[in-house]
Amino acid sequence: MKSYPGRLQGIVEEFRSVPEQDMRAELLIEFADKFIDVPEEIAKRPFSPSNLVPGCESEAYIWCTKLADGGLKFHFAVENPHGVSAKSLAAILDEGLSGLNAEEISALSEDIVYDIFGRNISMGKGQGLMGMVAMLRSLAIQNCG
Repeated sequence: MKSYPGRLQGIVEEFRSVPEQDMRAELLIEFADKFIDVPEEIAKRPFSPSNLVPGCESEAYIWCTKLADGGLKFHFAVENPHGVSAKSLAAILDEGLSGLNAEEISALSEDIVYDIFGRNISMGKGQGLMGMVAMLRSLAIQNCG
């Protein structure tokens, strides 16, 4: 089994322990309810296309800021009001990775999407969610650019 950095490991283990799709969906909704939109001091609408996740049907945007201790903090916007999957993944990535350093985050694999959402995810949704992970990793590699 793959391991993940920081608090993300515990979150993924929680999803792995719930094989039933309906219970997993409930858990995803709980995370979507924790979603916090990007603060205005980080970004204001209309958002820059440079922060848009390519291929994400929910129009997800990601920003990265450096914390005083050198850790990274991620901020998200999901413009599709029905983008529950994107909102849940954003909340999971924020809770699981914010505060870690660029090196820890840059090793993250897109396979985390399958560990959280299962293998039955549609190709379009899967590509968009994997795009979120890829963009987050790219921001970490650039050390928040």
